[in-house]
Amino acid sequence: MAGTKEIKNRISGVQDTRKITNAMYLIASTKLRKAKAELDSTRPYFNALRGEIKRIFRSVENLESPYLFPAEDHSEEMPWGCLVITADKGLAGAYNHNVLKMAEGLLEHHPDTELFVVGEFGRQYFKRKKIDFEPDFPYSAQSPTMERARKMSSILLRRYLSDGLGRIYIIYSDMANSLSVEPRVTRLLPLHKEHFSAPDFEKEVKTPFEFSPSPEEVLNTVVPSYLSGYIYSALVASFCCEQNERMRAMDSANRNAEKILDELSIQYNRVRQGAITQEITEVSAGARAQKLKETKEVPLP
Repeated sequence: MAGTKEIKNRISGVQDTRKITNAMYLIASTKLRKAKAELDSTRPYFNALRGEIKRIFRSVENLESPYLFPAEDHSEEMPWGCLVITADKGLAGAYNHNVLKMAEGLLEHHPDTELFVVGEFGRQYFKRKKIDFEPDFPYSAQSPTMERARKMSSILLRRYLSDGLGRIYIIYSDMANSLSVEPRVTRLLPLHKEHFSAPDFEKEVKTPFEFSPSPEEVLNTVVPSYLSGYIYSALVASFCCEQNERMRAMDSANRNAEKILDELSIQYNRVRQGAITQEITEVSAGARAQKLKETKEVPLP
């Protein structure tokens, strides 16, 4: 059984760890509030671009664009590209593993898929698994910016238009609500009209629009901005999810530390009480033995 010194050392270690996890919780909560504010200011821009593309689809029946599904789709036979957004660090619950599991599922469905990984955690994971990914894509998941999203978008567009990638997917995490985080996989390219149909399509005002110089030119101009906006929104949403999951993980660690400290305190008190009782017993036994010795040494009259 551990002695009081060992238990005190362990209590001190748990308390030090709790200070670290509590500090990480506070840092994650601060980052989460800031990221949520950025996400709320980003989504209107993304929704506006999506609305413009939907307007083009609603106004023009037959469109020809490299960003649209052709009449004869051969993309299943072509290599795909997939943008996978993970964190730079761990200690975020199942946040990274859920995204990576979904990416592996896409690879099983279509092995000829090239991965573009955001975040050091994902890169190290695929490196350990010996799964190839784009090495010249060293982007961080921390502090998402629109400039970084444009750079990613330009790389993916170049690979799609010039290098013959049949489809471009993105796998990221989004917050279904304040307590639930879920991974999502979305096809970015090619676009399909059904993905831009609104539930209240029949209620929309079908006002005719004129596009200059042509609907195709307008669509080809809007799509790169739409792609950048979507990637930026996904980066910010993933960053929010990462901080939310880290807060939950650190809160769980703090609660576990409290339970361990309570158990160690009880164990320490028992060991200390046992030591005190043993000392009292030894002193009493020694005093009794000394008294008996003195009694035996007293000469008879």
